[in-house]
Amino acid sequence: MKTIDWTKDELVAYILLFAANADFKESAKERELIISKVDKQTFQEIHEEFDADNDYQGLKKIMISLEQHQYTKEDVDLLMEDIKALFFVDDDFDITEQNMLKSLNRLFKIA
Repeated sequence: MKTIDWTKDELVAYILLFAANADFKESAKERELIISKVDKQTFQEIHEEFDADNDYQGLKKIMISLEQHQYTKEDVDLLMEDIKALFFVDDDFDITEQNMLKSLNRLFKIA
């Protein structure tokens, strides 16, 4: 897996889906928030790809795509704000989501 042919919107959709599924359930409010960031067709197409990937494949795709799109520290900070908003949208910021937030924060600092 050398390159990923995602637009920035597709990358954002995938990352937010990855985060939304941290607690193994994707709420309607989380889906609505993701669709507010990208169009519905992008969401549906990326969701199909997300559903077919395991965690390792997903993380690998995210890291490759972040690098390809040359995300800066500021871009990553904005992305982390979107992820935080996603975690709080359903008023249930549980321990798995807290751990996912910490992990993604550390991972994105590497990118």
